[in-house]
Amino acid sequence: MRVTVCAMLGSLLAAQPVLAATQCKTPADREMFEVEALKSQLVVLAVTCHQSTQYNAFVGRYQSALAGYDHSLDAYFKRAFGRSAEREHDAFITNLANAQSTDGLRQGTDFCPRNDILFHEVMALENPSELPPYAAGKDLVPVSLGDCVAPAAPAARPTRVAPHRRGKA
Repeated sequence: MRVTVCAMLGSLLAAQPVLAATQCKTPADREMFEVEALKSQLVVLAVTCHQSTQYNAFVGRYQSALAGYDHSLDAYFKRAFGRSAEREHDAFITNLANAQSTDGLRQGTDFCPRNDILFHEVMALENPSELPPYAAGKDLVPVSLGDCVAPAAPAARPTRVAPHRRGKA
């Protein structure tokens, strides 16, 4: 009986999805993901709170810096995922926006008033080099997505457990 339970537990654990997140390898990787999370949060805020004018002002002011981060993010996904880079990149962006939107829904009617200040703060930054530390201070990358995204490890194959035999060894 114990062997059967252990075998079942082992196969269940092996079937658990492997987290697709890992630690960022470089500070530049971390900055890139934090700025992407800031941009995504501002999109969610703009759509939810009808603040497209503020979002457009943000994009206009930081256009060249944001383009650089977008290029770096594309390169990161190509390095990490090869042929499936575009699909994984799109999935990341979608999961990021969904997680942030879900958080906004949990805040309910407090979401817009609580987060409206983001536009004011980001527009008050002196230059684009202040975006990464500002974004890092806001902690906008959802825990469910981790610090950086890496390819998921192949699913572990369940191990065969030999039946327990009594008597002869």
